[in-house]
Amino acid sequence: MDAFIHQLLAGLATGGIYATVALALVMIYQATHHINFAQGEMAMFSTFIAWALLQAGLPYWWAFLATVALSFVLGAAVEFTIIRPMHKAADLAQVVVFIGLLIVFHSLAGWIFGYTIKEFPSPFPADAWYGSALMSAHEVGTIFVALAIVALLFAFFRLTPLGLAMRAAAQNPASSRLVGISVGRMLMLGWGLAGAIGAVAGMMVAPVVFLDPHMMSGVLLYAFAGALLGGIDSPAGAVLGGFIVGVLENLVGSYVVGTELKLSVALVLIVGVLIVRPAGLMGRKVVRRV
Repeated sequence: MDAFIHQLLAGLATGGIYATVALALVMIYQATHHINFAQGEMAMFSTFIAWALLQAGLPYWWAFLATVALSFVLGAAVEFTIIRPMHKAADLAQVVVFIGLLIVFHSLAGWIFGYTIKEFPSPFPADAWYGSALMSAHEVGTIFVALAIVALLFAFFRLTPLGLAMRAAAQNPASSRLVGISVGRMLMLGWGLAGAIGAVAGMMVAPVVFLDPHMMSGVLLYAFAGALLGGIDSPAGAVLGGFIVGVLENLVGSYVVGTELKLSVALVLIVGVLIVRPAGLMGRKVVRRV
């Protein structure tokens, strides 16, 4: 029974990482109606930046804050210089751009930092009082960080004028322009936030899987499954889906298919959701008049 509870709690910790990446995916989808296939590689690149700052002697939390800020700027710059000029391009062309960004960030990380596996420190001490035999301090901290991000974003988008303007620009750009909202600026801020969220997810997962240019490939697939399960246009659904996928991955991988086939859980979920409930658990069904 203890082993089952441990797997369940570990799944919640992993699900917190998937939930944050899924949230970033949904934010980009709401703005562009496309999946940002480069989200994982952008998070990985940001984690390498954090590693470089730590190697330079910066204390962990200063490196953390600096990385989040730099990742915000990087995400905003990508939107302004690459995504915005493609706004009126064909859907297939935009998908190719996202795939191209994935390849560019992956190659840049390997070229600048190398392909050797590197250790990345956890900000949560192994002997912290909140750790236990069932759940390590890093797992507890990861859940706390994920929930804190969700709470802060919920408050930002629901309670602040800037957050409301960003939601309006993503959901109805034409009407937003009529009331004086700078849609381009709001979408750029959305990309910046997605980049910052991805950076936090990368820094939380790196101590577990170690740091290398391939570390976010599986995470992105699980996060995509979580976003689809919860609803690709629903931030709350993406968070719920991320946690569900994390728990299912751990339990099914441990008791059903084995560790080697855990990735198949995400693939089955993606196909199953698209067939049975394309809108996800909390997504909206799109109805068009013909």
